[in-house]
Amino acid sequence: MNKGTEMPSVAMPADDKHSTSPVMLSCRGLTRVYREGPQDVTVLHDLALDVRAGERVAVVGSSGSGKTTLLNLLGGLDRPSAGEVHVAGQSLSELDEAAMGRFRNRHIGFVYQFHHLLAEFTALENAALPLIVRGHKRKPAMARAREILTRVGMAERSEHKPGELSGGERQRVAIARALITDPSVVLMDEPTGNLDQSTAASILALMDELARDSACAFVVVTHDPALAAHQDRILRLDDGRLTPSE
Repeated sequence: MNKGTEMPSVAMPADDKHSTSPVMLSCRGLTRVYREGPQDVTVLHDLALDVRAGERVAVVGSSGSGKTTLLNLLGGLDRPSAGEVHVAGQSLSELDEAAMGRFRNRHIGFVYQFHHLLAEFTALENAALPLIVRGHKRKPAMARAREILTRVGMAERSEHKPGELSGGERQRVAIARALITDPSVVLMDEPTGNLDQSTAASILALMDELARDSACAFVVVTHDPALAAHQDRILRLDDGRLTPSE
């Protein structure tokens, strides 16, 4: 399809329950092009999306459809070829790398399929790390980490290192780490993809509870139909374009 015949970008609307909540994450004209040899490959085409406070959006699609690329752009880990991403009203394109790092630490939480916890640190230390990186003193950072670990059901395991925890426990610590800064946006990349069915169900229940109590926006990339069904909206990413899932 040539440029003159492309469909205009349309922002995906919020679900009715959150339609009056403030927009925490938005993008317009979001495009990502990669160079492969002599050719340019467009992975994402002119995407538009709004996600409001307290809203949970699932993005589904086949492998290689660009879901992780989208998540990286929304989180400021990668720069778009064109278009804009705004988080909590801030245009990410206006931030240099140092400012982006500080902004991400304050406003964006990440949860990955593989938890990326530091093996030499306890669950408590891993959860506290974003606050320590920000420059908080260790004692209040640890107190906040203990509070958030209690919230995700990990109080009794807080002094254990990742190698002493189950997969579900490690993922709960990763969720605590993502939430400890009271972020504007939480981005999740296959958060239940490495868990057995029972453990994944417990993480789903935890996510439901956290979403009810939080004003942040959640975007979850997943292949898991059960996880997608737990969100307020499901969007499909195909051929680099977002559409509501039927």
